[in-house]
Amino acid sequence: MTHIPVLLDETIVALMPDGVAPARLVDGTVGAGGHSQALLEAGAGRLLGCDLDAQALRIARQVLGGHSERTNLFHGSYLQMADYARELGWPAVDAILLDLGLSSLQLDDPVRGFSFRYAARLDMRFDTTSDSSAQDLVNTLPAGELARLLFHYGEERHARRIARAIVAARPVCTTRELADLIAAALPAASRRASRIHPATRSFQALRIAVNAELVAIERVIPIAVDLLRAGGRLAIISFHSLEDRIVKKAFRELAENRIAPPGMASLGERRARIRLVNRKPIIPSQAEIQRNPRSRSAKLRIAEKL
Repeated sequence: MTHIPVLLDETIVALMPDGVAPARLVDGTVGAGGHSQALLEAGAGRLLGCDLDAQALRIARQVLGGHSERTNLFHGSYLQMADYARELGWPAVDAILLDLGLSSLQLDDPVRGFSFRYAARLDMRFDTTSDSSAQDLVNTLPAGELARLLFHYGEERHARRIARAIVAARPVCTTRELADLIAAALPAASRRASRIHPATRSFQALRIAVNAELVAIERVIPIAVDLLRAGGRLAIISFHSLEDRIVKKAFRELAENRIAPPGMASLGERRARIRLVNRKPIIPSQAEIQRNPRSRSAKLRIAEKL
């Protein structure tokens, strides 16, 4: 049960322009510490790492143990990175990394409820101290609301059919129960035509909803830009189109100079706050995909604060 950091070399290059290592680095999704370890070994001065997953943080402390005097780890959301930086007396930072979504450690843990490969309680919480789990959503949401969740967060075409089947079968308590229920609810032709497991999109949708992932991504980008010094860099790795769409839109808006048309000053003006380092996302090489098939959907976008 290991997590292989994705786009590792590309991330190091992104956060070390001209080969200059960041004096102050924030890893907002430190996870098992793979990216942070590589950046510290490449010369980064001090690390502020945070993660919602306490289990991942325990592993990160071990992985980063050789750099403990330069490392400060916090159990919490990347939305709190500015608060953590203030605790350390950092008015600004040189580089910020966000590696979004689910880690292999979480997916491969049979008791966390992220995967339909195991019979586990329907949990899916990054932070196991938080209130609402996937089991709560599956067993309490009205069919219409559940269908909207599956459609918007999982892009599931058969969301209504699946939601009706779930409501009819309640209570649904385990990942295996839910996966079998979803598979049975889909038309046979759809199951045959799909290259992925019938439950993949629904499980993604529930995980995103449980952890409020997309809302958090929207909120964290301006927080991160505020925390960066001028010339500092923000690197974000996304793994599916919903995440990447948010990052792309936010970066484009922050990179635009907006000038009000004549006679319409009330619309306000806004100067660009960032420069897009890469117009198109960086994706894994074929060699990396062969080594780590889970990296295949990763996209890296980089912005530099003006």
